[in-house]
Amino acid sequence: MHVNARKIALSGVLAAFAVVLIVLGSIFETSTLFLLAAAAFCVGIVVREWGIAYGAVFLTACTLLGVIVSPQKMYCVTFTAMGIYLLLAEAGWEALAKAERIQKKKIILWVWKYLVFNSMFLPALYFFPSLLVAKKMTKTLFFVMVAAGQAGIFIFDRAYIYFQAEVWGRLRGKVMKQ
Repeated sequence: MHVNARKIALSGVLAAFAVVLIVLGSIFETSTLFLLAAAAFCVGIVVREWGIAYGAVFLTACTLLGVIVSPQKMYCVTFTAMGIYLLLAEAGWEALAKAERIQKKKIILWVWKYLVFNSMFLPALYFFPSLLVAKKMTKTLFFVMVAAGQAGIFIFDRAYIYFQAEVWGRLRGKVMKQ
């Protein structure tokens, strides 16, 4: 059995960092979404470095650790949803990269990303509105929340793409040295 100690060590450090960010989201309530997004970006690092399957295991481990140590268990649900989104977005990107004859890959990828997001967000908003909104859900508020969610996922995805290209792109050479 071949064990890559560097991969396991870096994954452990990233998992610890992700869980610390989840817990910090409970402490700094005004920065919760930012901190949970940053924690989910750790999932994206693992997926890009070692693949979808390893990323799924990493996400599961971080979620379980987060549930154990975080005082706000619902933040773990949000982190997990963000991580699942990144896993599936990366899977879509990999599938499109392998497809040779498909035109307009960028458009197809964005449609895929919005389908993934909305398949999680819309049922949560419809069936569990009290988890997302403190007020009584009206039709107007529902549509405002749907529009806000679409804008939010666009911002989240653009931030993730920037993070991967600029931040992790620079750190990768220092961290992944052989």
